[in-house]
Amino acid sequence: MSSNEKRQIAAIIPARYQASRFPGKPLAKIAGKTMIERVHEQVKKVNGLDRVIVATDDERIKAEVERFGGEYVMTRSDHPSGTDRLAEVAEKHPEIDVIVNVQGDEPLIDPKHVEQAMAPFLKDKNLQMGTLAWNITVEEEAFSHNVVKVVVDNDDFALYFSRLPIPFYRDERSFAERKYLGHVGLYVYSRECLLKIAALKPTPLEMSETLEQLRALENGIPIKVSYIESRSLAVDLPEDVEKVERALKVLRT
Repeated sequence: MSSNEKRQIAAIIPARYQASRFPGKPLAKIAGKTMIERVHEQVKKVNGLDRVIVATDDERIKAEVERFGGEYVMTRSDHPSGTDRLAEVAEKHPEIDVIVNVQGDEPLIDPKHVEQAMAPFLKDKNLQMGTLAWNITVEEEAFSHNVVKVVVDNDDFALYFSRLPIPFYRDERSFAERKYLGHVGLYVYSRECLLKIAALKPTPLEMSETLEQLRALENGIPIKVSYIESRSLAVDLPEDVEKVERALKVLRT
């Protein structure tokens, strides 16, 4: 590819039916539309994307994507992670140069957030991987193991991700005087980087924290971090659907 040739950028939404905490989550109805349709609608609003693809192994999800006119790729059912599912799509579609991994459980995802994650790749074609972070302002989130934290270097590349609050503040300063960055699980990869990560074995830190992005860091793959003001609501459990519906009503008023 010449330096002037435009790269094809595709957002891929991994969607599987069998989720331990919320089976059938992509097909859950949110104010009359399925979750996968709402995520797809939001991602279609992103400027700079050439394609939006749903990656699934389930015929029911495939049928739903066909119903609302989306593009899909059927993948194997034995993938251990969404990254592996994305890598299968990348293998099948070598024309895609940059892949944006959009989680399928964020029906309110802000298209501008995706654009912010993509922006460094539009400026620097040598970047391999990117992600998002936001400033944590709620103390409970800083100390929650369910909220992943990240620390970065002077050039905004990730140094480490952890479920613990990092950095550790040895002095007795107040929470307002501390700075914690929360990690948003949206990733941008070059095609080559995605295929490389999927081919690597799980690493010790990755398995310790159960954070797949540490596999990249442990293998010397730099991760560029871009910043957003706040994260969107995700649907992890059935009771989260009501929270999203309430948020939708607020957005419409």
